Amino acid sequence: MAAKPHSPEQIDRVEFKDALGERYLAYALSTITARSLPDVRDGLKPVHRRLLYAMLQLKLDPSAGFKKCARVVGDVIGKYHPHGDTAVYDTMVRLAQSFAVRYPLVEGQGNFGSIDGDNPAAMRYTEARLTDVAVALMEDITSDTVDFRPTYDGTEQEPTVMPAGFPNLLANGAEGIAVGMATSIPPHNILEICDALIYLIKSPDARIETLMNHVQGPDFPTGGFIAEARETITEAYATGRGSLRVRARWVKENLSHGLYQIVITEIPYQVPKSKLIERIADLFRDKKLPLLGNIQDESTDTVRIVLEPKSRSVDPEILMESLYKVTDLETRYALNLNVIGGDGIPRVMNLRELLKAYLDHRHEVLTRKSAFRLAEIARRLEILEGLLICYLNLDKIIKIIREEDEPKTVMMKKFSLTDLQAESILNMRLRQLRKLEEIEIKREHKLLKDEQRALKALLKNEDLRWQAIGEEIKALKKRMSALKSLSARRTEFTAAPSASVISVEAFIEKEPITVVCSQLGWIRAFKGHHDELPELKFKEGDAARFQLKAKTTDKLLVFASDGKCFTLGCEKLPSAKGHGEPVRLMIDLDNQTEIVAMFVYASERRLLVASDNGKGFVVEEKELFAQTRGGKQLMSLPEGVKAVVCTEAVGDHVAVVGTNRKMLVFPLDQVPLMKRGQGVALQKYKGAALSDAKVFTLKQGLSWQSGDRTRTESDIKPWLGQRASQGKLPPLGFPRSNRFGE
Repeated sequence: MAAKPHSPEQIDRVEFKDALGERYLAYALSTITARSLPDVRDGLKPVHRRLLYAMLQLKLDPSAGFKKCARVVGDVIGKYHPHGDTAVYDTMVRLAQSFAVRYPLVEGQGNFGSIDGDNPAAMRYTEARLTDVAVALMEDITSDTVDFRPTYDGTEQEPTVMPAGFPNLLANGAEGIAVGMATSIPPHNILEICDALIYLIKSPDARIETLMNHVQGPDFPTGGFIAEARETITEAYATGRGSLRVRARWVKENLSHGLYQIVITEIPYQVPKSKLIERIADLFRDKKLPLLGNIQDESTDTVRIVLEPKSRSVDPEILMESLYKVTDLETRYALNLNVIGGDGIPRVMNLRELLKAYLDHRHEVLTRKSAFRLAEIARRLEILEGLLICYLNLDKIIKIIREEDEPKTVMMKKFSLTDLQAESILNMRLRQLRKLEEIEIKREHKLLKDEQRALKALLKNEDLRWQAIGEEIKALKKRMSALKSLSARRTEFTAAPSASVISVEAFIEKEPITVVCSQLGWIRAFKGHHDELPELKFKEGDAARFQLKAKTTDKLLVFASDGKCFTLGCEKLPSAKGHGEPVRLMIDLDNQTEIVAMFVYASERRLLVASDNGKGFVVEEKELFAQTRGGKQLMSLPEGVKAVVCTEAVGDHVAVVGTNRKMLVFPLDQVPLMKRGQGVALQKYKGAALSDAKVFTLKQGLSWQSGDRTRTESDIKPWLGQRASQGKLPPLGFPRSNRFGE
């Protein structure tokens, strides 16, 4: 039967942007709170919390045997986490990896992956159980210490947060990307965290700098060094955001005959070892690591990467600095202390706020646990008092039970018993009567009374509660201190690298070379300096364009028609065998872009650059130096405009000639010194474009190349004018190409 159409009165008209915004906000909040950000109290995301609780329900404590991971994953997705099994198993695997988690919460048996980035075995092959740390995290969960909520299908209950007897958030850290926000909290040393918590209990308003005397900084499971100034680390923890430089740990091993090798024993956190070695090998093969002679991976269950220098004269510090710059032997850890607070609102906290939030949670747990225990004690005392009455009137009670139809009611009335007391007496077994001794009942009664008084005093006195929390943290520290391999600090601190590190180029063998680049952009280097190369051959349709004398330690600057500058290391240029290699494979140069100029870099020079629309400026050559393959944009060119001139600015006047065969000469000081941009108008054109420009000294005259001869015009007055003028026809004998020559 077809559905009836809605009447106009039943239709609510909503703006599309309002409806979209409302739904997107709901999605974003769900992602932030239920998937990506950890809770500040226990440092867990919902999937972690559900996994650990499911394992606790399966009684997978450290003293029990292992169970198949597939069984655990099945329970998690069947009862608590309605998502894919792969996501849950991946979570379990990570919590078991000692190189991924500082204090593993899951103990795995089987293949759980490796630091190389290898995948774990399938969940049907692996087994797992909880660690002592995970048990501490969930300790007292049955004592009404935290709230529970119905699971997704309403058939089970799950905790909203763990009691967190272990400060998991800072100890193990957390990472996640939500909608519009992310978190990146590094792991820390548990002993340092305990010291900071104890200090914060005594001094609630402690400064970040003081707390940093205890929590020195991250302590990664893979060790390494944090190469940052103390002020930088403190600033990151004070604001909740920062970037820390993490470096691999290495040692120098001396060999015979004055040789040595470098052995890397620890690599930065979250760097797969196999990809790291592959990256170093690729750079070595591409001759981008001139100081490295060889690399070998001798790792077993521990990391051992052996690096051999190219020669014994290479300083190991310089070799490692060259590797730090271009490989993941140095990484940046982006610290972002973004968490969900106890009020359910996500925000970035500083170190003190994180520690305070954890202590506040432990205070609430202690209060609820004490109230729960008081209720248990009251119930037990009520039962004991009833049993004491039973002992004192044993014969009468036995007679009532044997003779009365409603013994419970009669006992309650005759001996003023409560319902619980009467029920407890009736539920006693006969064999318990012989053990029912007055002295034992009184002893238990006294102990419970003493505990009851202590708990009531605890709940009334906040100082006592904080003292109790401090004792708990001290006990945790003592317990973790006994596990030296787990609690000892792994990541050490070193000073930030100096900006004046010796250049790698200082160790490149300095040899003279002649660089040749063809019109089609094929480049090669000949050994030695040559004025002429008679054996020079090119591909069909190609010819020589640039020929430069340089050294292997020099840098080549390439200026392209799109206004970009590129830098090439001469030591990386291909040899003269064959036709060389295309420049476009070495730099990101478009096929449609032409090379305007190529020259050896000299930082102290100035250059004149210009485009065919007649605009240009003077620039210091150091501004053209590009650090990346993508180059550096020097000229901002409108669409359809090309850069055509890049020449040395030595002299006092500029000569400009256009395609309309008009030449203009004006003082160089009329051209501004700029770092980048379009520049100013050098010459005015009507239906023409700038062809060439040259800087020269007026007294020496203007020279140009005419065939094999060099001609000079001494009388420049006819062409002298102001910048942006039209100019006049050039002197007789000026080339028809309208160019001054190479």
